[in-house]
Amino acid sequence: MTLPRPASPDGADRAFQVDLRGLVDLLSHHLYSSPRVYLRELLQNAVDALTARHGLEPDAPDGAFGIRLFADGSVVRVEDDGVGLSEADVHTFLATIGRSSKRADGIAEQRGDFIGQFGIGLLSCFLVADEIHVLSRSARTPDAPAVEWRGHGDGSYSVRTLPASARPRPGTTVTLTPRSDTGEWTRPAQVHALGRHFGSLLRHPVTFSDGTAGAAAVSVNPEPAPWARTFPTPGSRSRALAAYGEEVFGFAPLDTIELDLPAVGLKGIACVLPEAVPAGRRHGHRVHVKGMLLSEQADEILPEWAFFVRCVIDAESLRPTASRESLYEDDTLAAVRDALAERLRAWIARAAASDPELLGRFLQAHHLAVKSLAVHDDEILRLLLPWLPFETTDGHTTLDEFARTHRTVLVTSSVEEFRQVAAIASAAGLGVVNGGYTYDRELVHRLPEIRPEASVADLDPATLTAHLDPVDRETELAASAYLALARDALAVFDCDVALRTFHPASAPALLVDSREARHERTRSQLAREQEGGLWGDILGALRQEAPRAQLILNQLNPLVRTAVAIDEPELARTSAEALYGQAALLSRRPLRPAESSLINRSFLDLLAHALRKDS
Repeated sequence: MTLPRPASPDGADRAFQVDLRGLVDLLSHHLYSSPRVYLRELLQNAVDALTARHGLEPDAPDGAFGIRLFADGSVVRVEDDGVGLSEADVHTFLATIGRSSKRADGIAEQRGDFIGQFGIGLLSCFLVADEIHVLSRSARTPDAPAVEWRGHGDGSYSVRTLPASARPRPGTTVTLTPRSDTGEWTRPAQVHALGRHFGSLLRHPVTFSDGTAGAAAVSVNPEPAPWARTFPTPGSRSRALAAYGEEVFGFAPLDTIELDLPAVGLKGIACVLPEAVPAGRRHGHRVHVKGMLLSEQADEILPEWAFFVRCVIDAESLRPTASRESLYEDDTLAAVRDALAERLRAWIARAAASDPELLGRFLQAHHLAVKSLAVHDDEILRLLLPWLPFETTDGHTTLDEFARTHRTVLVTSSVEEFRQVAAIASAAGLGVVNGGYTYDRELVHRLPEIRPEASVADLDPATLTAHLDPVDRETELAASAYLALARDALAVFDCDVALRTFHPASAPALLVDSREARHERTRSQLAREQEGGLWGDILGALRQEAPRAQLILNQLNPLVRTAVAIDEPELARTSAEALYGQAALLSRRPLRPAESSLINRSFLDLLAHALRKDS
């Protein structure tokens, strides 16, 4: 809403023409998340006016100036005892889009004390009303007259001066006549709820009334934030903080961590979630700036690994974006994020040192978050690695407990590799940790930093097969014909076949094959198919001698002992294929199409053989 300027001659500067309706549409669809922000903007303007009033009258007692909300279904009114506006202020700040009263002479140096720094907040009222009525009287001049400003959705406005009696005390009253389609945001109960939602932590008294005869105004913010109150004992303070966290977030925190960063005027709490959350899922945090709610979804105040807490904070020095619904990413926010992360690390360290029961419950729910932190934080690694649970051949246990039993700790590179070998490695007395989960392999390899006597190594197929007992020479010779047929049948999978004895005897076969070896064989096969071309030359240069897979048959298993005695070549081949397919299924790795086909074919062939035999 700019005052029209005379037509300028060619080549001269001209004023921008603003389509207010288009601007309001822009605000509603792209700047603000919801029409409800109109009340936040009015509250914010009122708080900033009160801040300026206290600057003029620093000796005024606490609570002398306040904010009053009113809604009766026909109007919404926000009244404050702030610094007010003169007629010149009205023309300067209410009639010019983008101009902020925070830039006024005498206030600019106090700008850091204000919530908002943008002059478009009042326009948000056009999201719910077609007319904004402002009645104000300046506190800067004792005998200042009252000034009335009316702005309309079509971009027009009017200003007139009224006698001081029109507003006996300094301050500002903003009155909105809601449109019929905005009752969702302007009915009395909703205005009261929005007032509590946005202003529950404001330092100035805020009241609400709906005009009901005989009903007293109710306080929107009856108590300061719990971290700003005093309590008789530390226990009562902790209980009050936990109760506030439960009220805000809807869950009983596992624990509450008090946050206090005096350098940026930040106070608040972090509530530890009582249950695990998906890895990497970041919860929104509730951020207030100088008491005014800025956002309920501010995930930028904590690092990604801290997804096990939700925070409520109130800060003095964080900068809101233009929409005042998120935080501006700057050096201050980065420093706050680092400092809050340090508070969370300190809480974990304190729990590890003095509260094992709490630490146990925390790790049971959030061990993945702690593992992600321990990878990059040596102090957390030193404190918590022995306590963290891992999947091992001894079940789910801590590394500290596992390393006491196994001097050499072997770690797999994938979940499927662990599942292939777990039962047999356990029977052979080998200590193997599943390193296929996020962070686990890297953390297990750092165990010697905490326990120097422990030895950690990647599980090599040769290590496992070396612990399987060979069969005697006579048994090996008796099975040689079968093993030759089996190797021929499985050559298409680059798989060797061997006969060993191992426990448990219920396991007929073990397929030893790593993901890296399979990838290398696939690449070699592709190189052979592309022989002679440029792509074949490139793959050939990368080709390595890939280790073959190995199907190890268990001589202790009755089924295997029967199979190796088969003297019918086709049946022997089919049985070898079936044993390979069963071992591949037990490995729980994805099957290649050829393997799926082999499993189906061998099953049908064995079924057909059995039916022929019975007939």
